[in-house]
Amino acid sequence: MTDDGFLDGRLKILQPVDGYRAATDPVFLAAAMRAKSGETVLELGCGAGVALACLLHRVPVKATGLELQQDYADLARLNMARNGLTAEIVRGDLAEMPETLRVQSFDHVMMNPPFYESARHSAPQNIGKSVAFLEGEYSLEDWILAGLKRLKPLGWITIIHRAERLDEILAGLCKAGDAHVLPLAARRGRPAQRVIVQARKGAAGPLKLLSPLILHDGDSHGADGDDFSQNAREILRDGKALVISER
Repeated sequence: MTDDGFLDGRLKILQPVDGYRAATDPVFLAAAMRAKSGETVLELGCGAGVALACLLHRVPVKATGLELQQDYADLARLNMARNGLTAEIVRGDLAEMPETLRVQSFDHVMMNPPFYESARHSAPQNIGKSVAFLEGEYSLEDWILAGLKRLKPLGWITIIHRAERLDEILAGLCKAGDAHVLPLAARRGRPAQRVIVQARKGAAGPLKLLSPLILHDGDSHGADGDDFSQNAREILRDGKALVISER
């Protein structure tokens, strides 16, 4: 294990040396959440708990994480405890959730689903990485459908994923509306590699394609240390919210 600092060291997260390791995506996902104090939040595929921890550091929600792999579920519980945070971590399968989750509905659902289709990419040797990065039994559409099922009417679903799969995400959100798409671009003038998509279950409203969040200053990385833009730094270092749009 390594003991990694998130939000400029405000959070200390244990992660396996060899396995899935969270970077910036879960931090941006948590920052994009519209959740208010006391609202209920479910994360599908919570891993070691980075996104949940970042969200709980900013706003005291009632948090639940679903994680397939037992060792990562145990690690998420440990990371919550060592940071003084409270979240229910449930080990279970996406399509066959434990009864404790099937009887609940949530104000918000967030997810960072596997990025790659197994038919097009080779699986990493490490099982933790393979489950996190490659779609197995469940497709991206399955992830989105599972999230929508657990949402209350007019609840918000928030997804971070690769920009090239935006068409699949929007197709999966056919039962949601008031959708917002925020591209994340590494540098000004570069194509977005990631998107954050947020939509409301059963809502009406047109799709909104927002101006990109630029993650780094300058045309290239020219010196040691990070060159994050001010907006990105405030999110990654200070734990500030990423306001996609007003309600």
